[in-house]
This record gives sequence, structure tokens and C-alpha cells, in this order.
Amino acid sequence: MYKKLILSALAIASIFIHASSLPAQSKKLFNGKDLTGWHADVPKMDNDPSLKSPFIVRNGMLVSLGTPGGHLITDASYQNYRLTTEYRFAGKPGNCGVLVHASTPRALYEMFPKSIEVQMEHENAGDFWCIEEDITVPDMEARRGPKADWGVNGKKLRRIKNLTDHSEKPVGQWNKMVIECVNNSIKVWVNGDLVNYGYNSTANKGQIALQAEGSEVEFKKLVLKPITKLSR
Repeated sequence: MYKKLILSALAIASIFIHASSLPAQSKKLFNGKDLTGWHADVPKMDNDPSLKSPFIVRNGMLVSLGTPGGHLITDASYQNYRLTTEYRFAGKPGNCGVLVHASTPRALYEMFPKSIEVQMEHENAGDFWCIEEDITVPDMEARRGPKADWGVNGKKLRRIKNLTDHSEKPVGQWNKMVIECVNNSIKVWVNGDLVNYGYNSTANKGQIALQAEGSEVEFKKLVLKPITKLSR
């Protein structure tokens, strides 16, 4: 079943705009030393100055400690790029995500910024979660559920399942996730496998955010490569 879904996604992907070349220049979003270029949005810290940020730098890695819940957000906004990140749940299986095209802070549940989340949760890496933004994928009802229940907030069906199983490495090992955002399409690879592809996204630019969502996760690489030449 999943092979058929992957082939279907690839067939549709060939119709839409894609990157034909990538420039040599890339940008490290994380410098290995501090959180320059990022800012944290952690709601519980608003009224409790004793709380410490869940985002730290440790041994040259960017670490999300998981609690209190919140987001680490780039100061800059980006459009048309390929983001490569290497991450792991070092101790036990957990939950986290990369949010792309992020804009309005705390738009959902007074916590999540308006965005499209690329899921990193263990065994679900590559799922899309719609957060006040939307995206279309092949075989939509099979992967999202009944159309009448689709939505981008509240109890609506916001999760779009990824295409493959077993793309992630065992807990403690490093995973490589690549997220390519071109115009209104998003593609995601995990350890070389194409795990999701969406198009007709309601957003095509914005900030990039990392989550603190209950689990400790380590990042050793966050590199963004702009895509400046597009073709059909």
C-alpha cells in the first residue's frame, strides 16, 4: 500500500514546480555555540520569571528539553529553501517537530504558531500537522480521514500521515531529515526516504520553529540552502 502511495506522490510531484538547481551557498541556522538568530516563545514563562527556557546549547548541540512547552523561532523568515537537520532522541522515544512557514504566534491553543508542522515524533516522522494553515497531499482521505472532518484548528482532522514506515533509526541514533519548501509545495525525506509530499499549501514563506513538546531532543545540524532557480 505504501509503495503505491509513494509512486502516486512522485507522479504528482513531477507536475508541480520543483528545484532545478541549488546555489553553493548555505546558511547554518545553528552556529554550535549559542542561539543567535532565534528567539523562544514559551507561554508559561510570561508570568513566571523563575522558569528557565527549554532551549539550550549543550556540547555543541541545540537541545530542546521538552518542558515547559513552547517554540524556538528563527528571527528571519524564509522562502524557497531546503532545510537539512540531524536530530535524535538520545534517552527515550519522544515528540518534537519542525514548523515551516510559521507566522502568527500562539494561533492555536494559545501555544502553536500558525504554520505547517513536519512531525518528528518517534515512529511518525514526516507526518504533516496543519496549524491554521493547510496543505493537500495525494490520497488525502486515506491519510487524513473523512473530508467532512478536515480542518486547521480545534478538534478537526489536522494530521496527514506520512507515506512510509521504518524510515527512522533506533532511539539514540541520529536521523537526517530534509525539508524542501518550493513555492506552495513541501517535500520531506527521512534518512533518504521520501516520506511526505504536499502541494497547494496556504502559505509559502515564514519563520522556522522547533518545538519543546514534552521530550528531550538533540539537534547537531540545522542548515538552510536557498533555492533560487526554479523550473517546471
